[in-house]
Amino acid sequence: MGMNMSEKILARHAGLDHVEPGQLVVCRLDMVLANDVTGPPSIKEFEKTGRPVFDRTKIALIPDHFQPAKDIKSAELAKIMRDFAHKHNILHYYEQGRVGIEHVILPERGIVGPGMLTIGADSHTCTYGAVNGFSTGVGTTDLAVGIATGEAWFKVPEAINVHLTGKKPQDISGKDVILTLIGMIGVDGALYKSLEFTGEGVASLSMTDRLTIANMAIEAGAKNGIFPYDDVCRAYVEGRMTKPFAPVAADADARYAQTVEIDLSALRPVVSFPHLPENTKRVMDIGAPIAIDQVVIGSCTNGRLEDMEIAASILKGHKVHERVRCIVIPGSPYVYEESMKRGYLAIFMEAGAAISTPTCGPCLGGYMGILAAGERCVSTTNRNFRGRMGHVDSEVYLAGPHVAAASAILGRIAAPEEVA
Repeated sequence: MGMNMSEKILARHAGLDHVEPGQLVVCRLDMVLANDVTGPPSIKEFEKTGRPVFDRTKIALIPDHFQPAKDIKSAELAKIMRDFAHKHNILHYYEQGRVGIEHVILPERGIVGPGMLTIGADSHTCTYGAVNGFSTGVGTTDLAVGIATGEAWFKVPEAINVHLTGKKPQDISGKDVILTLIGMIGVDGALYKSLEFTGEGVASLSMTDRLTIANMAIEAGAKNGIFPYDDVCRAYVEGRMTKPFAPVAADADARYAQTVEIDLSALRPVVSFPHLPENTKRVMDIGAPIAIDQVVIGSCTNGRLEDMEIAASILKGHKVHERVRCIVIPGSPYVYEESMKRGYLAIFMEAGAAISTPTCGPCLGGYMGILAAGERCVSTTNRNFRGRMGHVDSEVYLAGPHVAAASAILGRIAAPEEVA
């Protein structure tokens, strides 16, 4: 029996010729990641080992969640990371002004790539499957061990084959694809499984689409999400990766626990209603208008240049509705600078939107857009749990940049074609 993409990466990093679902393996790691929330407790546990870091070039410490520091506590958390990074001469530590959202800058800068095995003390570490790697979130103790030893243990997951056909329409992005999938299988539909995306439809997905889709694999309970190494992936990583990499491809007889079929050409803009990502509805099927108070465009899910381009194309020549706050957060300094050069930031400002420095900010209820009781937000972030972005009586509706921008203009949840 052949192996799928995830099994091949785990087998390679465990030094084995073959692995089976459910098998426990110890693997060597290519990258270990932490942020300003998870890094400090991991550092505390690491220091108990009395060991040096396993490899200063294979550790990424990214201060992005509450940074630039919003208060004294967040400043102190950042200082713990900063001091540790300087002490151990960590290669991938980036200070404010040069840092971005972790899951935006690591692929962007070629720090993660095809065939690599990455763990991170952040659940959305699964993003890097978009570039044909195996990446997953872990707890702070596992991360501390990874920093010390360069190893981690895994239970080889079963895999779900998400077979994509057709070509996505122009008003559809990766966010619509993954929200549709989660709506089909539920938030626990892929519990501790690998979501492996296959089929002719993959070719029509941009790298931004793939990064968004892989990012939200965890919202279906998945251990990881992974895409094949094809022409789109090759074009993205070549010129970014400065070290050798070894892509993987599923064998023709690879095993899958189940197959889910999605025809991309049949998709329509969707939104996920509170308080779970699985509560997906097509915007066209929403009955009475749903007025909103805020729109957030950004995050590790939709803070890339293509997301800014989509939002700008819809907001151009329009104004944000008088009752709506629209907050735009480019995901990295590169995205910010390119958005400025291409005129996207000017479009956002002319529309009446606020533009933030790169940060996770409001996604996790940090800052830069906290909701009050009774307020509703359309957000391109990844979670809409109760209280996720503020008061427990607020509501978050998840959507892609097309729907978010259109909703900002009309003051209600809206599809892009509704904008004149």
